[in-house]
Formats: sequence, structure tokens, C-alpha cells
Amino acid sequence: MGKEKVKQYYIETFGCQMNVHDSEKMAGILKSEGYIETGSAKDADVVIFNTCSIRQKAEQKFFSELGRIKSLKKRRPELQIAVAGCIAQQEGIKIIKRAPHVDFVVGPQNINALRDIITSRSDSVFIDDNPSITEVELPADRKDNVRAWINIMYGCDNFCSYCIVPYTRGREKSRASRSIINEIKDLAGKDYKEVTLLGQNVNSYMSDMDFPGLLKEINKIDGIERIRFITSHPKDLSDELIFAVRDMEKVCEHIHLPLQSGSTKILGLMNRKYTYEDYKKKVGKLKEIMPQITITSDIIAGFPQETDEDHKETVKALNEIEFDGVFAFKFSPRPGTRASNMNGQVPEDIKSDRLYEILEIQNKITERKNKEFKGTLQEILIEGKDEKDTGRFTGRTRTNKIVNIPLKNNVKPADIITVKITRAGRHSLEGDIL
Repeated sequence: MGKEKVKQYYIETFGCQMNVHDSEKMAGILKSEGYIETGSAKDADVVIFNTCSIRQKAEQKFFSELGRIKSLKKRRPELQIAVAGCIAQQEGIKIIKRAPHVDFVVGPQNINALRDIITSRSDSVFIDDNPSITEVELPADRKDNVRAWINIMYGCDNFCSYCIVPYTRGREKSRASRSIINEIKDLAGKDYKEVTLLGQNVNSYMSDMDFPGLLKEINKIDGIERIRFITSHPKDLSDELIFAVRDMEKVCEHIHLPLQSGSTKILGLMNRKYTYEDYKKKVGKLKEIMPQITITSDIIAGFPQETDEDHKETVKALNEIEFDGVFAFKFSPRPGTRASNMNGQVPEDIKSDRLYEILEIQNKITERKNKEFKGTLQEILIEGKDEKDTGRFTGRTRTNKIVNIPLKNNVKPADIITVKITRAGRHSLEGDIL
């Protein structure tokens, strides 16, 4: 009697760290059901597209990939195709109407349904609100064995006028601290050295304790050497959290704090609930209390009703604050958000010009700030060989700077070592092991 064929899965992930970690969970479920991963959709029995709808470009890329797989489904009708993530939640059954070769649509709150989907095929659309999402424990097949992503909360209550997240990931729900701490203790037992706590707004985490309290408990876990978190909302960045970052030896001296615009008028239209002056004061306090801290941010170019003066305010903010790096994008109207229907939509060519200027200014700031590291000693966590396989290890400083170092026989991933920075570029540093 012939050996039963092992079933294979292929997951393609678009978008943010939340989606990356959701894909790890989906992979964990599939592996628990006996599936193994394959590097190509053509060899898979199950193909999952884990989608992002934050910007139009990511959505277009997904639908292009979905179109390409149609011929594969024709040749192999038994192939199961699932669409997960934010586009799945947003579009629901419309995806199957648009692309009948799709078998299942699974929203971010319903990943736990994947096990039933691949076995029973009872329903095809899973996008209902899941009030028990914070209580569901799912296995995760993590790609990295040094650093791990940890969801501490789901959804968002902020309703920024440009953002689709509250509609696709639901209202804010926090996991119990006990569940988070047990997950991290388990990772520490598997020799993970760093955890990154994930949430749309980690600052507003609240279950049986608040976010600084959670950091304090995680800081006590033996084996974990570094704690990071993303993303922080400026309106909820409290003095208590700032002091927690300073005082807890495992919490890294880096914060990602999205500004979005340097114009208080535009921040109001975005429903960000702070002014530029509010933001600048909080950044000032961070730098005063922790002079070594690095701060990164997000910027949106060409938001509706943004004038040349508003854009100049953003340019001024970049020069005043001097971020270590920014993720900057043109405003992308998303269906269902208030900003998509606002008067005063900015033409694409103007958005492009403004984005170009923002990136040019920030690139110079980033390069100059990186050069300040030359000659300094830095503690880095070795993550593995660099992605380009140039015969070097890559690691990260506590301040989240990427450092490439020569391969050495006595150095291995998960080691924490001290290096001297010998060269600084815009995107990374180079160092020698002491």
C-alpha cells in the first residue's frame, strides 16, 4: 500500500508585523494538522493570502497575485485557496464573487477557524466579530528562533480618519497578562532572547494591569534579554511609560511614535487627538530622560486639505525633531474611512512631490545621525546571517540600529556581544567584534 502524500501549505503575507505574526499562527495551525510548508504555491494543497488594506498599493498587489493563481486552480481543482487578513474582513463574500476560485475568506479575528476550514469545508466566509479572540491560544510556527512577536491586544478604538484598522480588526481587546507572560516564559525556555509586544496602540493595553505594569512583569522573566513594543500612540504616551522604558533594564531604548503630520490642522482632520506641540513636548521629555533613545515615526504626505503651508509644517517638524528614521507614504484613500470622502483631495503629482521632499530630508538626517555612532561601542544581539549572504552576521543595537559584522567561529545567533562601529551608512552600521 502506497505511502499517504503529506499535504503542503503556502502562505503569502502582505503588510505589517501583525500580519506577519498572524501568518505564523496560521502556519502553526496547519502544522498541527500535519501539513508542511512549501516555498511555492504550485506545490501546495492549501494557499493562503494574508492581506493588507492599509494602502491601495498593497491591495493592488494582492489582487494581482490572486489573478495569477487562477490558472493553477483550473489545473488542480482540489487546491484550497483562502484569503485572510484585512481585505478579507473588509470585502467578505465580495472576494469570492470577484474571484470564484477562492474557497475561503477569513478575517483577522477568526484565524482559529482555519482548522475547521481545512477539514470540514462547511462555510466559506468567516468575518464575524470574535469576542473571545483574547482567550484563544493558537500555536505559532515562528520563522525566527532569536526574536518573537507577541500579540498583547487586538483591534483599535482610535478611529483615525484615514485608517481602516478599527473596521477590519475590530474594537480594542486586551489579552490577560497571565496568558502573555506564560507565552513569553515558554519562549524563554526555547532560548528566545527578544520579544516584541504587538498592538495597534500598545500604550492603551489594559486587562488586569496597565501597559507599564505588564512591562514590569515581563522584565522579570529569566532568559529574555530584550523587550520591544510597537506601536505607541502619542496621546497615550504617559510619564509612567517613559520612566518604565528608562528604568527597566530589558526594555530597549527605542520607540516608534507615529507623528503623521507636523500640521496641527491636519492632525485634527486625521482625528489624532494631539497637537504638534503636544507631540514635540513628549519627544522632548523622552530625549531629556533618555538622551540615548532613538525615535522613529510615520508620516503621511498629501492628506486631504493639506496645503503647501501644512506640508512646510511637516518639513519643519522633521528638522526640529530629527527622527532616526521614518516610514513615509502618500495618503491612500481607503473605502469606508472618513478621509476617503473628505473635500480637498490632493492631486497625485503633488502628493508625490511632497513625499519626495520628506524622504530626501529624512534620509540626510538618518545618515548624519547614523554617522554619530562611528567609533562607539555598541551591544548587539546577533540575529543571523545577513539577508544578502555576504559572509556577515547581522544584529541590532538596543536602539534598533542594524549592525553587520564579519562571521567569526565563536559567534552565533542569539549571542549578545559588544562591537566597535567602524562604518555608518543610511540603512545600517558596520562593526568589528572586540
